[in-house]
Amino acid sequence: MSDTANRAKTKWNAEHYTQIKVSVDPVIAAAFKTACEKAGRSMAGVLSQLMAEYSTAAKESRPAAVDTVSTRRKRRNSVNSLILQMEQIRDAEVNYQSNIPDNLRGSSRFEAAEQSISVLDEVIELLGEIY
Repeated sequence: MSDTANRAKTKWNAEHYTQIKVSVDPVIAAAFKTACEKAGRSMAGVLSQLMAEYSTAAKESRPAAVDTVSTRRKRRNSVNSLILQMEQIRDAEVNYQSNIPDNLRGSSRFEAAEQSISVLDEVIELLGEIY
């Protein structure tokens, strides 16, 4: 990409997007990145979708004093939706790992997939314990 094209893209992105910095445990970040790559989704795309869903749910919710049950139900539904998405990413990672040839079992790719699956299972379990 030419320098002019890079500047145009940077300008367009600055006008149309807001950059957000997120601090995450390195192991979780690596597993999330690997899982997203295997699922063919960008990390920004997954996080943007979750942020949009959360924003929509927040707009629709009424004040807590008036409708605590509905707000809690919406939170629970959001967590359940997140669990389903994480399960899909985990399943894609399991599929990737199972398609690694036998001679590469124990390789860094295999171990990275195994670690991703383990972290995703842990995250899914923790999310399941929320409600």
